[in-house]
Amino acid sequence: MDLAVGADDLVFECNDGIGRITFNRPQARNAFTFAMYERLAAICEQANSDHAIKVLVLRGAGDKAFAAGTDINQFREFKTLQDAIDYEKRIDRVLTTLEQCRVPTIAAINGFCTGGGAGIAAACDLRIGTRSAQMGFPIARTLGNCLSMSNVGRLTALIGAARVKDLIFTARLVDATEAARVGLLGEIVEDLAALERRADEVARLVASHAPLTLNATKQAVGRLQRRLTGDEDEDLILMCYTSQDFREGLDAFLNKRAPQWRGQ
Repeated sequence: MDLAVGADDLVFECNDGIGRITFNRPQARNAFTFAMYERLAAICEQANSDHAIKVLVLRGAGDKAFAAGTDINQFREFKTLQDAIDYEKRIDRVLTTLEQCRVPTIAAINGFCTGGGAGIAAACDLRIGTRSAQMGFPIARTLGNCLSMSNVGRLTALIGAARVKDLIFTARLVDATEAARVGLLGEIVEDLAALERRADEVARLVASHAPLTLNATKQAVGRLQRRLTGDEDEDLILMCYTSQDFREGLDAFLNKRAPQWRGQ
């Protein structure tokens, strides 16, 4: 099912201890292929063992998006019940690897940050956004799928249960001001140029601090936020991904029409 990562789909470089990960599909609002998720996880694993890497900065190429979730075309490959389970397990594994990465992670967010892209941002330690940033999980009006227990738990720890339900139920995108107010963003800057400067400034600051202190803090917070994973959500995943509604949402999205939900 995996599509090979194009040489430039996800670019990684490291200079002076700062690793920079660029989601480089601006023509698709930096939507992720399955292989890009795997590449992101591999970079985090590299940072775990390479102590020359002090911090990771994640950003999207172009001026339209950080990342607009998973490339919808990937879902067209689903053939079996296990495909749905495996997809959410993959996302859980990748985002957990990102969240538990040894080094601090900074999401530099400009434009659309939605679905899986918002999940990636939420798994980062720090989030800086421009005034044009728009964040959310519009799955209730697009595909009709669901978030895993791990993703719901991560978001709930970040912004609270009521706000998670508000975002999912209304399927709306929040602007930078609201994102900062509810905790999705830690800081707002004026524009893309300012974002690049500020992300670099924060990365250099964090990279100069005691790595064991930072790592211990990350691990301590993670232990406080242990979440249900695995079998606890398989029934929910299958309910959504194997439904007629999911197929309808996928077809409607690809054909740019409004889906007709039936709750089946």
